[in-house]
Amino acid sequence: MSEFTVHSIPGSPFGRAVLATLEEKGAAYRVNPVAPGTFRQEPHISRHPFGRVPVLEHDGFMLYETQAILRYLDRVIPARPLTPADPRIAARMDQVMNISDWYLFAGCSSVIGFQRVVGPKLLGITPDEAAIEAAMPKAHMVFGELSRLLGGQPWFAGDSLTLADIMVASQLDFFVGIPEWTPLTTGRENLVGFIHRVNARPSFEATTWDRVAEMATAA
Repeated sequence: MSEFTVHSIPGSPFGRAVLATLEEKGAAYRVNPVAPGTFRQEPHISRHPFGRVPVLEHDGFMLYETQAILRYLDRVIPARPLTPADPRIAARMDQVMNISDWYLFAGCSSVIGFQRVVGPKLLGITPDEAAIEAAMPKAHMVFGELSRLLGGQPWFAGDSLTLADIMVASQLDFFVGIPEWTPLTTGRENLVGFIHRVNARPSFEATTWDRVAEMATAA
């Protein structure tokens, strides 16, 4: 199978989800870095009309939207399937993937992760404590629901890693080590165990911010 190209930026949790999926599949790929501030310029705007990352390129086929990319990869690389065969378990996976996009990222990671990690690291900004405080009630609600859905299982869809776990972990990892992690996971220790399990996998060890930055530099 020909190589996959991932157009992304180091530090993107969505880009990491794609890269980690490729790693789980044992597929060859390369990272084509998109420079900050150029998302809405050529050539990237022709790849993604909404000026976001990641974009997958494969044999002349261009695809954006992370969930679509992950499902495409799981279809074209059937080895090591990451989608459950059981319809109800697959539906749970789909539900958690949407929670990751619409609630965990939007208004939670996009605020708290940006203020604590992305902004200081990339832009040198001082975290806006008021913005973080305002985002915490939603974050507690989202963490609470994720903890409930995970329950005592190792993974969100049961005994096997799925696309949902990869998406959620790519977002949750921004919270590990920041002041908000402890209050958000107190009484939700299953989420702590979950992120430790995911981060111990070779696919996540290979796709940290620093490792992706190395790939981007070598591209």
